[in-house]
Amino acid sequence: MAKNTSKTSPSDNATIHDQKLHRGAGGELHQFAEDGKPVLTTAQGGPVSDDQNTLRVGSRGPALIDDFHFREKIFHFDHERIPERVVHARGYGAHGYFETYASLAAYTRADLFQRPGEKTPAFVRFSTVAGSKGSFDLARDVRGFAVKIYTQQGNWDLVGNNIPVFFIQDAIKFPDIIHSVKPEPDKEFPQAQSAHDNFWDFITLTPESMHMIMWVMSDRAIPRSFRFMEGFGVHTFRFVNAADESTFVKFHWKPKLGLQSVAWNEAVKINGADPDFHRRDLWQSIQSGAFPEWELCVQLFDQDFADTFDFDILDPTKIIPEEILPVKAIGRLVLDRMPENFFAETEQVAFMTQNVPPGIDFSNDPLLQGRNFSYLDTQLKRLGGPNFTHLPINAPKCPFHNFQQDGHMAMRNPVGRVNYQPNSWNQGPRESPVQGYRHFPAEEQGPKVRLRPESFADHYSQARQFYISQTPPEQRHIAAALIFELSKVETPVIRERMVSHLMNIDETLASKVGHALGFKSMPKPADAAMPTRQDLEPSPALSIIERGPGRFEGRKLGILVSDGSDAAVFKALLAEITEQKATFEVIAPKIGGVTLSDGNWIEAHQMIDGGPSVLYDAVALLPSAEGTGDLLKEATARDFVADAFVHCKFIGYVETALPLMQKAGIADSLDEGVIALGAAKDVSAFIKALGKLRVWGREPSVKLN
Repeated sequence: MAKNTSKTSPSDNATIHDQKLHRGAGGELHQFAEDGKPVLTTAQGGPVSDDQNTLRVGSRGPALIDDFHFREKIFHFDHERIPERVVHARGYGAHGYFETYASLAAYTRADLFQRPGEKTPAFVRFSTVAGSKGSFDLARDVRGFAVKIYTQQGNWDLVGNNIPVFFIQDAIKFPDIIHSVKPEPDKEFPQAQSAHDNFWDFITLTPESMHMIMWVMSDRAIPRSFRFMEGFGVHTFRFVNAADESTFVKFHWKPKLGLQSVAWNEAVKINGADPDFHRRDLWQSIQSGAFPEWELCVQLFDQDFADTFDFDILDPTKIIPEEILPVKAIGRLVLDRMPENFFAETEQVAFMTQNVPPGIDFSNDPLLQGRNFSYLDTQLKRLGGPNFTHLPINAPKCPFHNFQQDGHMAMRNPVGRVNYQPNSWNQGPRESPVQGYRHFPAEEQGPKVRLRPESFADHYSQARQFYISQTPPEQRHIAAALIFELSKVETPVIRERMVSHLMNIDETLASKVGHALGFKSMPKPADAAMPTRQDLEPSPALSIIERGPGRFEGRKLGILVSDGSDAAVFKALLAEITEQKATFEVIAPKIGGVTLSDGNWIEAHQMIDGGPSVLYDAVALLPSAEGTGDLLKEATARDFVADAFVHCKFIGYVETALPLMQKAGIADSLDEGVIALGAAKDVSAFIKALGKLRVWGREPSVKLN
């Protein structure tokens, strides 16, 4: 297997004379490489020497605009679909504001970081990557976390994901990774799924993807809510202060409510019960006044740290562990208003990584360099022309002045005779060397090459570090995800290649996956450009369970009731849930509602057929004896209880619900997560226990994964 640290093109001595030429039926010449395969060409027919690396200055320098092959490849990819986004088509957004904690003038001259307490308008769009606009919310996928902040110096787009690394190191491979994960072009399925041959074929031939694969096979790829997931800028950026001094920066969004994900079995059932689960959750939380909130945290470091760090800070497949470089909170993001029209705002919002205010600059990360080119091209095609900034959702909220004019759907044009600069009439805006954007004057040197630097060559060490940083339940989930995904791969050699990569990450994980796939013997480890380091310490910050919120705030309790349910227990539950700043839904045999034991009528939010327990973070079973008798006839009621138990959720129950628990097969398997609610006084202990969110000790017995 060719290493990514060297070019994969034909040898320097190879010329067209070394290749086989055949004339086609129409008289055209076909070029064939040494192995007999057709030579890869541009759309213009020019043969391509290297399809793996963007042309740049030196191995770690900036990308060059004269790389016509890269520009053509990205140009065509950006224009493949209209009007839906090629990636991140399934999205949902909300308005809010960013509030600065303290002045960062020592690091950056960006205006929004100068005045503590100042609030700046913002818009956020969350999304899945692979699925179409009509796909479901709970796909196993990366989540987009794109933030547009309308600063007084223009718009800042921090276009990130909920995972801090990416599949590829160079943007020239972006069309390939997305083509591989999209529905296979001959049959147009599977939709919003990576469990198919094309994706895993590409991944197993691209070792740099192994770190990202550990994240995507983990619980990070199936978040419980947008509100309970982190966001990352992914790349290394620069802060530049008024003295033109540079500090490297990596951006992190930390949810105030903590992290939480769902089980895969649960995700599959949620998609069937409510494919808009994430959308509905965000809508309901904001409409109820429970505004989602994140802190913007940064890792700040200088060139000396970058030079001594174990991995290249320009490599987008690597992280800087928080235990090595702690994050610092510099502000908060609050979402407090939904769009008035989904299409006008969420669908037409245009994010571009190149949108940065003075004081924020780019590094030479090759993936970031490619994104800076690609996003503008994408918006031009998707929104019909160059005037997409005239749309209210994309327009800056600060004053702006330029001579741009005409074009498709222009809504404003220069007024008067002057539409150029300089001019003799002393009219119109002028550039400002003092206030205007200044790039950090980094010195670059080196030959013009297509080459991946040696410092990008370690593809397994951080993948191993991520895996060993997970708790045992999370490690089981990674193994189960790999087994499931690879079981859908029809080509045995692809399954074998993936397990050979796992051998370089963790032999126990590889053996577990290989055994479950029916391997008679384990493959040898994949060839590695660099050996896997065994000395990297676990990073607890990478685990969801280790960083659990410890409280039930922002979560939802499902309360199953019937006519005659204990009114005192029910009212105690509502009081405690409200105190915890959580929410609840009432599930009943009929949507109309029920009469409690005290004669009061309560409305139901869901009937049992439409409110399965997968929609809730915990459940309480309060049916009366007569109501339980009726529910025993309902398969959905049995599934409500059985699923809650299998998904390791906390269950509160009254004694009259025991026959239903027996029917669900859990009455003889009660553990500390199944809590009796004999009277209203027992409710407080039940609600307090919910802060753990799951009973992970139950998982091995139910064999969920």
